[in-house]
Formats: sequence, C-alpha cells, structure tokens
Amino acid sequence: MPQTAALVGLEKRLFLKERELGALLEITQAITHDSGEADLYKIYQFTLIGQLGVRRLALYVLEEGAFRLKVNFGTTLSTDSRFTPAEVASWCPGTPCPVQELGLGPAWQAFELLVPVRQREATQALVFVGTMQGDYASQEALAFLETLSNILLGAVANLRLARQRETLLMAEAAVRREIEIAQQVQQLLFPQHLPNNKYVVLHATYQPHTEIGGDYYDVIEIDAHRLLVCVADVSGKGVPASLLMSNFQAGLRTLLRQNADLVTTVSELNHLIFRNAGGEKFITAFLAIYDRRTQVLEYVNAGHNDPLLLPDAGSPQLLHDGTVMLGIMDELPPFKVGLTAMPPHSLLFAYTDGLTEVFNRHQEEFGEQGVLTALVRNRYLPLPRLHHEMLHRIQQFNANGERFADDVTMLSLRVK
Repeated sequence: MPQTAALVGLEKRLFLKERELGALLEITQAITHDSGEADLYKIYQFTLIGQLGVRRLALYVLEEGAFRLKVNFGTTLSTDSRFTPAEVASWCPGTPCPVQELGLGPAWQAFELLVPVRQREATQALVFVGTMQGDYASQEALAFLETLSNILLGAVANLRLARQRETLLMAEAAVRREIEIAQQVQQLLFPQHLPNNKYVVLHATYQPHTEIGGDYYDVIEIDAHRLLVCVADVSGKGVPASLLMSNFQAGLRTLLRQNADLVTTVSELNHLIFRNAGGEKFITAFLAIYDRRTQVLEYVNAGHNDPLLLPDAGSPQLLHDGTVMLGIMDELPPFKVGLTAMPPHSLLFAYTDGLTEVFNRHQEEFGEQGVLTALVRNRYLPLPRLHHEMLHRIQQFNANGERFADDVTMLSLRVK
C-alpha cells in the first residue's frame, strides 16, 4: 500500500509537471509568433484556466506609475481599477499572502492569495488568485504562477521596447527626410552660376558645420550695369534656419524687382524676419551693390563681420557702415549706407564668422587680423585658389584640425 500511494503521488507530480510544461509551451509559442500585447494577456488567461485550473484571477501590471488591471476573469472588478505603488508598498513583501489580511473591499474577498511578481528587486505585477484546481493549491504551484507571470511581463516589456524602437526609427526617418528637404532648399538658395565677364569675376565657397548650416550667400544681377552681393548668417542651425533664410532670399529678390534702394531693402527685410521669427531669431547680413559705370560700391552692414575691400593701391578698408542685426526689433533705427570707390583690380572679400572664430591650441583666435594677413598675401591669386589658401590657413591654425566650430562662407568679387 505505501508503494501504491507513493506511485500515485509520483504520477500526480508528473501530471502536474506536464501541465506546467504545457503552460510554458503555450506562452513561449505566443511570444515567438509575435503576438500583440492584448493577445499575450489573453493567452496567459486561457493557459491559467486550461492548463492550471485557475478559476478566478486578476493581474495588475505596473504601467505609467500605477498598477493597472490587465487580466480579469471570474471576478466583478471594474476594468479601470488600479493601485498606486504607495498603496501596495507594505503588501506581501516578496512572498504570497492571504488577501483577507490586506483590508481591501468586498470585491477582493473572492480571492484567496496575492502573489507579488518581482523583477530587479521591485514589484512589477500583482496576481490575485482565487479558486485553483486542488492539485495546484500549493507553494510550488504559486511559484510556477509567479514564473509564468514573469515570462509574460518580460514578453510584454519586449513588445513595448520594440514599439518604442519602431516609433524612434520612424521619427528618425522623418527627421532625415526633413533634413534632406532642408538641404535641397538650401542648395536652391545658392546661385548656381556666378558672373565672370569682362568687368567682374566672383567666386563663393561654403563649408557647412552641420548637415544644414545657417550661412547664405547670393549674387543678383540687377541690370546690365549693377549687381548685388549678399552674405548672411542666421542664428541657429537646421531646418528652422533654412526656412528663415528662404524667407530672407524671397524677400530680397522681391524687393530688388521693385527697384527698392538699399535702405528700403534692408528695412523691409528686417520687418519680414521680425514678423516671421517673433524676435527669437536674427540674421547678420552684408548687402552691397556694385555699379560698374561709376565704379562705386554702396553697402549696408547689418551686424555682420566687416568685409574687406582691397584696392589695387592703398590700404585695405573694413566695410562697417550700416545698422544692427536684422530681426531683433520691428523697426530699425536710422542708418546710413556706406559708399566707397571700387576701381579696377579691387577685391571685395566677404565672409561669415566661422572663418574668424577658429582657435589654436593656445586658445588664440584666428580673427580679423588672420583673415587680413592671409588675404593680403594671396590677393592676386585666382579666386578659387585664394579661397583654397584661406581654408588651408585656418585648417593649419585650428586646434581641431579640419573640424570647425561653425559654418564657413566666403564670397569674393574682383573688378577686372
């Protein structure tokens, strides 16, 4: 008889282990089949009912700062019932405990035990268990229930991570697309061809610091005798800077078609930028009109680095007449337009601050003096070579090698 009882106990234990294996198989198959979160909770429920004989259960999972009801069968609990972590902090510290000891309302009295599910030394879920198959009313069965719940929580967490990763990838793709569009917009802003005729030759170099820089240059032939040159720098980088600069260019070209003078052009551009950016962004700009008949350059420097004018004979000039940066106030204070002679063989060199704000290992700035020295030394070189030598000089000077702290733009005009 004792042998028979032992054999029956062994068979029962084997039967229960088969049930446990069946439950594990159902859960793992659901995970490997890429089931959704709701499907995983349903499979968990059906597995507990079919394989383990659980007749009443409520699973609360910690989500967004509260334990929320995810699985509920055999009870009258409201689907939106929840607990705060503070409420459950003193419940069953790591081990199953009778529900009656928790002082909960009547709806929870149908449960017998609360099984806390812990991960990384913190309670991540609460399993309220009611009637179970008689053979499963044991500590071993409760331990298996906790294991099964842990597997479920891990699978749900992985699903959420996968969703977050997918959302992040979609967001990154959208950002990349925005950057591509902004790059295309920026390239369209730059003139495709610069004048090179018997009167003048121009050349521009643009080296962005990021994928979308804030620098801009333009050359516009107003009529057969006059051309406008512009170099500008928008505060900030990226898509917003690109969009603001496109507004700037559109406004500039519209005003020139209306034959506006430089004072009107600069004043209206300031108003446009202030209206579009609300004073939160600004643009420094240098705008100049060269008239080959009079050989005079008229210009406005709006808070920009002073361009250099090198006549064939005489000292270099810094072109600083003008006004404050554009976009910081609705109306500019009165300002004057600069006028200077630009006879044959004169060189105008305009640039952005990325050229001067380069530091060596002693934290000495390349500065305006560095630009002037390099320009005077190379002034008679062909303009592409001149720009190449200027970049080479600041690369040698720069403590970071070829990496600059800002965009670098150079625009040169030489009178023949």
